[in-house]
Amino acid sequence: MSLPPPPTLTHCYRHPDRETGRHCTRCGKPACSDCLVQAQIGSHCLDCAKAARPDIKTRVKYANAKQPTLVTNAIIAINAAVFAWVAIGDPKSIGLGGGGVTGRQFDLGLNRQILKDGIDGLGNLGNGDNEWYRMITSGFLHFGILHILLNMYLLYLLGQLLERDLGRTRFALLYMASLLGGSAGVLLFTDQGISGGASGAVFGLMGAAAISMHRQGINILQTGIGRTLAINLAITFFLGSSLNISIGGHIGGLVAGAACGLVMLAPKWKAFPKWATYAAPVAVSVASIVISVVIVG
Repeated sequence: MSLPPPPTLTHCYRHPDRETGRHCTRCGKPACSDCLVQAQIGSHCLDCAKAARPDIKTRVKYANAKQPTLVTNAIIAINAAVFAWVAIGDPKSIGLGGGGVTGRQFDLGLNRQILKDGIDGLGNLGNGDNEWYRMITSGFLHFGILHILLNMYLLYLLGQLLERDLGRTRFALLYMASLLGGSAGVLLFTDQGISGGASGAVFGLMGAAAISMHRQGINILQTGIGRTLAINLAITFFLGSSLNISIGGHIGGLVAGAACGLVMLAPKWKAFPKWATYAAPVAVSVASIVISVVIVG
């Protein structure tokens, strides 16, 4: 009885000095263990594995699909980066209460008089450029670790709720409209000190979410967002002065976000045209800027 012939050994297509009895199950080329990649069925050589990978555009699309709150995470990252930059300039700013206004906080914070008169080269009021960028930078400035942690926690929760429904672009527009509305509120009600924080924008997100729930027939006081909004409003009005809370910033952001929410988060049976959901936050942003310009004079 004859024995079967021994298996024929070939050489790896990438390593001619290595003998192998394995082959790519896709193209059939001989390959050693180092040149084979496990596939759903069999093993593929490195060339076939590379050819089977999606192109860059498809991979980016898949990666984006796995990040439903990309804008929220980006905003949190920017706030954290600004906080770190301020802390590097003066470590005392990390404290729970912030410990006063540092030089870098002064450079980013919002103040009506600074917008009106500007800052000269020596850091004195007057004869300087109107630094309108402060309406935005102040929304990423925080005074102390507790300040940023509370705001970022609320932003994370609200982002999980709103960005999934609105999509990235409209959520970003809503956030910016709320931020600018909060800055306008600061300029309207506060004429002293340096203001900053994401709370105006966060109040805007809460306002938009609350309006959406109310229009759907939900009692917002029976929801977590409604109770959180009520508690924060109570703290703002009753403890605002003692805690150095900007009442104008909170109210301005809340009004701006609620105005956007009326259109952007209307119930499906009373939905606005899609273009209006983009136009609403843009209009609120422009209105906030115009109001700020009028206030500053």
